[in-house]
Amino acid sequence: MAGGHVIPVGETKIYPGRLTSYALFACMVASFGGLIFGYDIGISGGVTSMDTFLSKFFPKVLEKEKHVVDSNQYCQFNSVLLSTFTSVLYFAAFVSSFFASSITRRLGRKITMVGGGLIFLVGAIVNGVAANVLMLIVGRIFLGLGVGFSSQAVPLYLAEMAPMKIRGTLNISFQMMITVGIFVAHLVNYGTSNINGDLGWRLSLGLAAVPAIIVTVGAFFLPNTPNSMIERNQTDKARTMLREIRGTDDIDLEYEDLVAASKQSQAIKDPFKTLLGRKYRPQLVMSIVIPSLQQLTGINVVMFYAPVLFKTIGFGTQASLMSAVITGFVNLVSTFISVLTVDRFGRRILFLEGGVQMTIAQIIVGTLIGWKFGTTGTGYIPKTYAIFIVIFICIFVSAFAWSWGPLGWLVPSEIYPLEVRSAAQSITVSCNMFWTYVIAQIFPPMLCSFKFGLFYFFAAWEVIMTVFVYWLLPETKGIPIEEMQTVWKSHWFWAKYVNDDNVDSGHVEISNVSV
Repeated sequence: MAGGHVIPVGETKIYPGRLTSYALFACMVASFGGLIFGYDIGISGGVTSMDTFLSKFFPKVLEKEKHVVDSNQYCQFNSVLLSTFTSVLYFAAFVSSFFASSITRRLGRKITMVGGGLIFLVGAIVNGVAANVLMLIVGRIFLGLGVGFSSQAVPLYLAEMAPMKIRGTLNISFQMMITVGIFVAHLVNYGTSNINGDLGWRLSLGLAAVPAIIVTVGAFFLPNTPNSMIERNQTDKARTMLREIRGTDDIDLEYEDLVAASKQSQAIKDPFKTLLGRKYRPQLVMSIVIPSLQQLTGINVVMFYAPVLFKTIGFGTQASLMSAVITGFVNLVSTFISVLTVDRFGRRILFLEGGVQMTIAQIIVGTLIGWKFGTTGTGYIPKTYAIFIVIFICIFVSAFAWSWGPLGWLVPSEIYPLEVRSAAQSITVSCNMFWTYVIAQIFPPMLCSFKFGLFYFFAAWEVIMTVFVYWLLPETKGIPIEEMQTVWKSHWFWAKYVNDDNVDSGHVEISNVSV
């Protein structure tokens, strides 16, 4: 079939095919990569609220906790070493994301996921048998390396395997598995907190091996994506795979566009340098801003430190862990809402509604805490009052879970051209992990310094990100992943940056490849 498919700017090409059981199975298995990320987000806050864990590794924090009524509530968990235990995983993920980029491009998404699962498994074992703080930190570093590899490969894999019409739904399965991991971690913490001695926290940390094994074994049996096969000159296998996952022999149109994108990709020797070019300015900005703003919502303050946060506002250990289970369940259910709506209503409306809801909820939570603790941080919050705080935290979590949580991974993964896709995804993951690391490290001292005003600080960022989406993020629903450049060409702001060499009389040359 001779190429030269020309479509008007702003119109969408429709590829033949459907969602096959094979493609669905591959996407579901790949999405398990989110389990390891989610489990670690949820597990760290729970074990750091357990007295047996604190007494062994952080006795000074436990001593502070014994005098919470008389001391500053905001500062009881302010420990650099304790924050490092939580945050070092994300610094390791930040570093590994750069190495994962070249591995993903040269060896494929599948190998990257297998490697991430194996490295994560090592970290889980080290943490489970940790005898001192150094072993804890080393184990967390291995966990972070595994998370970095998985977060690099899984969203790309899902975006490339999914049919255009339901790409959003299938891609969000990664975030869904993150929320499943968080919820399971909270349940595990609640259960193991009743076990006497060190066995409780060791089980919590060591059980991270379970999702690691699931991810490693599952990824090993996954097929590579057609994009990845073409990128590595396996064209015949790519054709066969494209037929299998689309359920039709009429794949020439999509295949031609994949080949054209691959030829352009192979001409690029330095994807990172190429990404800095004017033509890719929208993608570069989104690869930095979206993951950064996702973390500046303050969501990981809740997810990392949920039990710690609830203990700070007056709950006991068991009650704080149960409250974390509740927020984890809200997070899971709300992410499922995003799965059902993202390809029907689009990305922008969920981004905007979520931003407004999070802003209001953060302001109310900050006000409620400030009303009782003031600036001194002394006193006690009655149980009924604390329940109201939990309710508004749940409202905040639900908004994030159907907006910035899943879409912060979905939108970047679907807007990058193949020639810069691995590099741009690497920047997305590294920015996400960098800000996750920063917030995990500075939250306890910031809470100690900003007090209830910390929630207003995050609310201000939620206003900024909502304005950013309104003005600068176009709708990407229903646009083929290899045709996404048309979105920027028709945008009021980004059009001036995008190279218009392929535009002729309002038309875009998509492919000139003969097959």
